[in-house]
Amino acid sequence: MAQKCLLSPQSSALVTMDFIDTLDDLERERFLKIQRLRERGIDPYPPRSERTHTIAQARELFESGADLGVVKLVGRMTANRWTGKITFADMRDGTGRIQLFLRQDNLGAETYKNFLKDYDLGDFVQAQGTLFKTKTGELTVQVAEIKLLAKAVAPMPEKFHGLKDMETRYRQRYLDLMTNEEVREVFRARQRVVTAMRAYLDRNGFIEVETPVLQPLYGGALAKPFVTFHNELDRNLYLRIADELYLKRLLVGMFERVYEISKDFRNEGVDATHLPEFTMMECYQAFGDLSDMMRVVEDIMRECATAARGTLQIAYGEHAVDLAPPFARVAMRDAILERTGIDIYVDDSFDALNARIEEKNLRVEPQMNWGKLVEKLFAAYVEPTLIAPTFIIDFPTEISPFAKKKPGDPRVTERFEIYVAGGEYGNAFTELNDPADQWQRFVDQQSNRARGDAEAQQMDDDYVHALKHGMPPTGGLGMGVDRLTMLLTNQHSIRDVVLYPQLRN
Repeated sequence: MAQKCLLSPQSSALVTMDFIDTLDDLERERFLKIQRLRERGIDPYPPRSERTHTIAQARELFESGADLGVVKLVGRMTANRWTGKITFADMRDGTGRIQLFLRQDNLGAETYKNFLKDYDLGDFVQAQGTLFKTKTGELTVQVAEIKLLAKAVAPMPEKFHGLKDMETRYRQRYLDLMTNEEVREVFRARQRVVTAMRAYLDRNGFIEVETPVLQPLYGGALAKPFVTFHNELDRNLYLRIADELYLKRLLVGMFERVYEISKDFRNEGVDATHLPEFTMMECYQAFGDLSDMMRVVEDIMRECATAARGTLQIAYGEHAVDLAPPFARVAMRDAILERTGIDIYVDDSFDALNARIEEKNLRVEPQMNWGKLVEKLFAAYVEPTLIAPTFIIDFPTEISPFAKKKPGDPRVTERFEIYVAGGEYGNAFTELNDPADQWQRFVDQQSNRARGDAEAQQMDDDYVHALKHGMPPTGGLGMGVDRLTMLLTNQHSIRDVVLYPQLRN
């Protein structure tokens, strides 16, 4: 069936009436302006623009006393105020805002009339003119020529109150970024965090590598995977839940320091600190151990805080936090005993600890073991109280399948997690490199899986085979980039530091 269409005189593109039917009244009114522009021989979407300076560059040079002469600035028109033959407008680019001063006497009567008639807030424009300051000290472009770069058919969100609806902000992030400067700054800060992290690792001899996203076996964390099917290979593959086991294989292969900043995927719940797709940094250091990883965490947090905030004294919600090293070190047993009065080394069996937990009215899943009961107590009573940066050490072996056991106490491992302002930001340990011990841990994980623990590790025979060839003493660390950005930008939902978070329908 043939469609009615409008032919652009400046373009071979056909605009179908079906598209026009998708527009509301205000959008249709703006779309008619596009037709008027084309009838006058003006392309509302020209392929190129001219720019002599960003707004920030122009402002800095003007304030330094430089004679800029005629400038050409580009950006989105975000506000205007007009009376008769004079219009003031705000224009923003990615670096800042500047005021435009448009006067009929400068532009000519017809050009000025067409500007009032066919230009709208949200349009991208190119303004040519000279800079001056108004009586109120506002840096302004006295516009001699203005050109449309991209006509906005849809209007901007309501200008006085910004975009507040959370669903719209997350689902249409472009509107959020368009209207909220503070949101743009959060993501600029995120970029500075990642850059500082990468620079530190590069400077300290770590090699950045890439490991598989699609894996024949998932591992390296206690989590549920996403499953997909590869037609040609006729097999299931898994989106990685962690990079750990592939990175440690590289140490067997004689790389000494490696890292990866990557997307990981876990098919689990969504809340303020969890998304199914998230960004992790994992690094591994041969001939290192737990203490080395503590220094790496302290250094990375210091450098990332300096890059993002310019200070180590930050505010997170109601808390004032000092990120200056060294951080406190507290054994998990001691932290739980202080907060609950329960000594996990006295109640060192499942039945004994479970009885104590029932007194606290905490819910216990049937597939839990003693280590997971310890973790349950810790999460409920200790974690929210850890405001100052704190390394919690000595995690139960049952929940640490890749960490080396603590010498003299096989119940716990040389593992730590770093906590700040009531949240966890990283996990590290002295890596298990004994192939027989690692094989037994995998076997124990299979027993957990048989009891209904869907997050238990699969047996990874190839990883055990790699360890048979020898892996040196190693320290390993994983840090959540999203969570660290939350901390350093004072954001309390992970959705606010991820540009396109997954959402429920």
